[in-house]
Amino acid sequence: MSKQSVRKHYALEKHREKEKTRSNSNNNNNSSSTNFLLSKHWKKIYPIGLHKTGSSLSLSSLSLSLSQTSNDSSVTDSSSITPLDQKISLALRLIASTTEKREGSTTLSPNKNVARTISPTHNPNPISSSSEEELMRRCNWITSTSDKVYVQFHDECWGVPVYDDHQLFELLALCGMLMDFNWTEILKRREQIREAFGGFNANHVAKMGEREIEELISDTSLNLAESRVRCIVDNAKCIVKIVREFGSFSSYMWNYVNYKPIINRFRHPRNVPLRTPKAETISKDLLKKGFRFVGPVIVYSFMQAAGMTIDHLVDCFRHKDCVNLAERPWRHV
Repeated sequence: MSKQSVRKHYALEKHREKEKTRSNSNNNNNSSSTNFLLSKHWKKIYPIGLHKTGSSLSLSSLSLSLSQTSNDSSVTDSSSITPLDQKISLALRLIASTTEKREGSTTLSPNKNVARTISPTHNPNPISSSSEEELMRRCNWITSTSDKVYVQFHDECWGVPVYDDHQLFELLALCGMLMDFNWTEILKRREQIREAFGGFNANHVAKMGEREIEELISDTSLNLAESRVRCIVDNAKCIVKIVREFGSFSSYMWNYVNYKPIINRFRHPRNVPLRTPKAETISKDLLKKGFRFVGPVIVYSFMQAAGMTIDHLVDCFRHKDCVNLAERPWRHV
């Protein structure tokens, strides 16, 4: 082979190598530019897919991958990060953090639900409790500061028809004491007073001598004035006479209302009277028969306590009960 041909062959080989090297370099440049474009714009694509997934796990993992990508200099240069990329990354981090908080609240929500299901054991049904309160609504003069003994008297005795002679005599005596005391003070000593006067057996009280009367007057636990003690003894003597004439003190008293309680339907305490024409009539008759301290106000208090008149307010739970008792036929024996 001649030198000229060798040179041509060598030049041809060299040219081929240059072309090959150039093609390789072009390929490398194309791939690097492609990687650069992908690394620059791939974060802009993720929010779309992220909107489709909606899972909290993908949000947190995607936020983490984006933050790592933006800080990795081997993948992309810090100068290539645009403000839009930074905003997207920051927004995804915020979304992931809020989603994690929501996850935490949802994981705690069962406990809250348990607490909500447990707490109503105190008040299982607020509607029923309010209805119970309405059922237990009392007359307005019974307040939260009222003494228990007075509330019990209102709930169990006041307005309930009484037909027993001893009980009627006791109520007449207690109502007479309202001139000196209130109901609470009287009811707190009711048992002592009942025992002192022998269960208010008119026959027994009517036979009390001066010595027994003096003992009752000097009894500090009773705290009764002399006039009050003597009044009860004198009224007992009058009841004994009435029993002889009418058969019983109960028959005599209930005859004034035709043996049927007077049912009133007052809505306000101001509507409840202190005295009525019926009470004035009974008072005058009692005074004629020798009774003492039996004015119209005392007589009407006696009629209320003995159930001869129903003066519970209409919204009081005892009104209906006492009316049902009042509508029963005459039960006196």
